[in-house]
Amino acid sequence: MSFKELLESWRATAAAPRTASTFAVHLPLDEAAQLAALAEMFPGRAPEQLITELLGAALKELAAAMPYVAGKRVISTDEQGDPLYEDVGPTPRFMALTRAHRQSLAAGRAGAGRAPRADAGKAPRAAKKPATRRRGG
Repeated sequence: MSFKELLESWRATAAAPRTASTFAVHLPLDEAAQLAALAEMFPGRAPEQLITELLGAALKELAAAMPYVAGKRVISTDEQGDPLYEDVGPTPRFMALTRAHRQSLAAGRAGAGRAPRADAGKAPRAAKKPATRRRGG
């Protein structure tokens, strides 16, 4: 969900159910002021809901920004027959750990915040062939 979509959601809908887990944070002064401004602009949203939804949008952007690192192993081919290489960057590990932690949280088990198992990051994901990098941008 983009930040634009998030703003639309705040205007139109109620928040989705959440887990029982809580996280205490101490915000920097400027971010606390911005949060208070959003809570005033969208009175149907509690500051905790705003934090939750902003964090969700930021985590999706973070996951999308993780670099693709082409491995040596070809895992598939694209429509033109070009090879697709295994992603050996941080994304596969992040996705595997996320799935494992989600299962743990859904089952109500303790241990959120720690890696559920040592091999959680080993699953490859399909990725496009290596592209040349542009400089300066």
